[in-house]
Amino acid sequence: MKAIIEGGQIPHGKINVSGAKNSATRLLAASIISDGEVVLKNFPTQLVDAKHKIRFLKNLGAEITVDENEESLTINSLSLKCKELDDYDYPIRTTYLLVAGQIKRSGEALIPYPGGCKIGSRGYDLHIMVWEALGAVVKEEPNFIRVKANEFKGGKIRFPISTVGGTENALICASMASGTTEIINAYITPEIEDLIDFLQRMGAEITVTGNSHITVMGVTQRLKGVIKSVMYDRIEALTWLVYAVMAKGTLIINNVPFDSMEVPLLHLKKAGIDFMANSNSIYYSPDCLINERVQPFELACGAHPGIISDMQSFYTLLGIIADGDSRIFDYRYPERIAYAQELNKLLATDIIEAEKGKITTRGPGVFSAGKVVSTDLRGSMALVMAALCASGTSEVENVEMALRGYNNLQKKLSSIGVNITVVDE
Repeated sequence: MKAIIEGGQIPHGKINVSGAKNSATRLLAASIISDGEVVLKNFPTQLVDAKHKIRFLKNLGAEITVDENEESLTINSLSLKCKELDDYDYPIRTTYLLVAGQIKRSGEALIPYPGGCKIGSRGYDLHIMVWEALGAVVKEEPNFIRVKANEFKGGKIRFPISTVGGTENALICASMASGTTEIINAYITPEIEDLIDFLQRMGAEITVTGNSHITVMGVTQRLKGVIKSVMYDRIEALTWLVYAVMAKGTLIINNVPFDSMEVPLLHLKKAGIDFMANSNSIYYSPDCLINERVQPFELACGAHPGIISDMQSFYTLLGIIADGDSRIFDYRYPERIAYAQELNKLLATDIIEAEKGKITTRGPGVFSAGKVVSTDLRGSMALVMAALCASGTSEVENVEMALRGYNNLQKKLSSIGVNITVVDE
């Protein structure tokens, strides 16, 4: 897919933040270990990632009803069975989270190899470690990964590095394992806290100690059905605020999860972006920009509660329009810099310098129309935003990457007076 974008459109009005992609798709995967009906409210039903995961689970026999008007899913997975499918072409990065439900129903799981963003090495060795620690046998076959276990058994999982995906996988598998599982060096984010709440409502006993130690007492009998609302998306909230600043727009952004955004928003304030906020909304207009310029800044991406790597590209956009040199470091995903070279193609002059683990912007720059190719989800959205601020018509190839992370993207943009055309090639 590619987006054809006419630059110079100024956003105005109200925009509502959707349920968080990084929570919703995990809750969907976790729902299939439940023995009752699960209802997920505030679910971003238009996400490409969610649609692929729903398609995969339906092909295994799960009953899933999607209500796009109410933005909810109803899931009943009692009929789900592990079986070999005709193909395993599912561009789902978190396929490893689909193992636990199949093990529970069939004692065996077949999953596609993890796919998704090309932002450096994303091995699945830590997931194999999780399954083997809980008593499973894992075999890598040409079209899929096969995991076999009559049941998961509690054990000790010690991650050599902090890992979001590994922690999610361990939590879901341990919640249906017999006995107690200890997860050491876990990575606890707001989205993982949402997952823990979901699993606890099913009946799992989960205790978090400090910032990185989790103990899970699994439930081998009946896990209850749950009705739960997905948390709001902190990355989307930041996206709309940064876009308003870039485009000199006037926006009210609703459903802002302030509790999970304290540090990212503080950095915006320090850069002279004096937005106004109440308990769940942000108001921004050009009058909120002190001295009419974003001030240059320096920051490092890392673990929550700081600025996470998924937010990196949006600070790069701010660096482009800042009045001076800004530096953004990312030690967690140092190779997440490919999008920066594409962003240079949407500037009148190259002002972005990218090297492993570091991006330098020598602002202020001027956006200019061009043709670019998406490299990862958040980078794709950054390209769309830059194109919207450029003079002339731009094309963003592989824009489906942005559609993976932003629910109803075209409709939301239209609601604030901004239009893009997406062409399915």
